[in-house]
Parts: sequence; structure tokens; C-alpha cells
Amino acid sequence: MPKMEERLPHLVEQLDGWIEKSKSLCQHGKVASYIPELAKGNQAALGIHLIDGYGNEAMAGDASTVFTLQSISKVFSLLLALMDHGEQLVFDKVGMEPTGDSFNSMLKLELVQPGIPFNPLINAGAIAISSLITGASQQHKLDRVLDFFRLISGNEQLNYNEAVYQSELQTADLNRSMAYFLKDKGVIEQSVDDVLDVYFHHCSIDATCKDLARMGLLLAYNGYDPIRGKQLVPKRYVQIAKSFMVTCGMYNASGQFAIQAGIPAKSGVSGGILTLIPGAVGIGVIGPALNSKGNSIAGVDLLEKLSQHYDLSIF
Repeated sequence: MPKMEERLPHLVEQLDGWIEKSKSLCQHGKVASYIPELAKGNQAALGIHLIDGYGNEAMAGDASTVFTLQSISKVFSLLLALMDHGEQLVFDKVGMEPTGDSFNSMLKLELVQPGIPFNPLINAGAIAISSLITGASQQHKLDRVLDFFRLISGNEQLNYNEAVYQSELQTADLNRSMAYFLKDKGVIEQSVDDVLDVYFHHCSIDATCKDLARMGLLLAYNGYDPIRGKQLVPKRYVQIAKSFMVTCGMYNASGQFAIQAGIPAKSGVSGGILTLIPGAVGIGVIGPALNSKGNSIAGVDLLEKLSQHYDLSIF
């Protein structure tokens, strides 16, 4: 049987059929509204884009939709922090375990010692990670973040969505509470406002499914970009990030996704999902209608269909 990347050019017709079947689930999901600007997302949209290491692409549905990365960005802020500081310092600030709680819960921060966030992919953990991104000034930090996302996506046009950033800033009471708690415990050492500014900015980067697929391709090749022929991120750090994606990347539905699809993935509440087939393909999905866990209801179904059809599970 040919490898999946060898079949990419012939996938479009099949993808169209799967998109239509999975789209029927959109009516059962809800577009995120706790960040008001996200409520403008199209509940009926569903799209997918795949890219392999040879540059072959396949896409279907609403793959050209522009959306903000939201929690998908946490994978890459982690990589940047690791590149800035190394493992020891980073994991003095955050743990390596799934929580079983919702992504914005702060329950275990106080209940479980030593009082650091359980992992970098929940909000508290990503806020702690954002405090580790270095720069000579606040603007320098923001420039470094954007430059890094442009580098790993191969898209120099990526930019912050100012409207979404402002919307996040104005509805940030819970995240601000977490940040002040972390500041009190010494996990965060800088100004809370400055740390949250970095966090909200990387969550508000605009992207498309193609951008996610390119970022996923880099992860699939352990930090090596096969299209540009360059190692952009150390292999060890990418292995760490992918481990977190498997155990924590789909919020508190990560275990279920690991069983049903079995591929590393990270979702965001804008409806995006970044996933990959190790050593082969990067995949980006958008479907703004979310299930009760905060994941794209149709996007999850589509990826499960794809994985089960091609027997892609890494387990």
C-alpha cells in the first residue's frame, strides 16, 4: 500500500465527501463567544489543508478561512521559551502532566504542590511560558514572537489581529487572576500586564489552514523543514512539544482523541486544529463550531475519519 504522502495529490475528491459528512455536526456545536470577537466565526465552516515533505498539497472545504491561532500558539511559545532558556528553567515554571480539568481552570494551582501549572498548554501554563520569552523591551518580545511564527509557517505575511487582541484584553479577568496568582507564587517575575500582553498577542495571530499545515509539517519532521531544507528548531524540543500535544493538546478530551485518532494535535477555541503524521504530513483544520470541551466538533470528526481510514494512529 502506498504511503499517505504519496496519495496526497489524489485525496481531494475523498476529502470533499468527508467534509460534507462531518459538516452536519456543525449544527450541534457553538462558536466561542466569551471572547466577543470570536463570536463572528462562521458556525457552518469546515476546511482542511494537508502538506507533505515534498510540497504536495491537498485541501477541501473552507480551508482559506482566516482565524486566530488561540491555544494552538501555545505549542510554539513553548518551543521559543525552550530555545531561549533550555529545559531545566522552563520546567521549573511548568509541569509535564495533563490536568483532567478545563483549559482555563486554576483549581489545581492552589490544591496541588508545588503550585506551578500542570503543563504549558493550559492557560496558566501558557501564561507562565509567555513570561519566559526574552527581549530587550516589550516591543522586542512581540517582534520576536511574530518573527518566530513567520519563520515556522514560512509565511512572512502573518500578523497580529488587533481586534481579537483587544477583545481578549477586555475579557481577561480569569486569565489576569491566574497571572496574579502565579506572580504571588514567584512563577512569574515580570509585570503581569507585560506577560499577558505577550500571551494575548501570540493567541491573536491570524492564520489559515495552510499556515497550520506548514507548522505541523515542521513538527512532523522534528523541527526540520523539508521544503526549505533547514533545521529550524532543535529536535529534542519538538519531541517535548509533540508529547504535550498527545497528552494535553485537545484540552480535557486529549485521551479520547488519542484513542479515536491517535495523532499529535493542538486545538484552539477559534476552531482551528493543528495536527500531523510523524515524518510525513502537516495538517490544518478549521471548524469554528465547538463541542463542550472547546474543540471543533466537525474538525475532530473529520480527523478521526482521516486517521481511521488510513490507519494513522501512532499507537
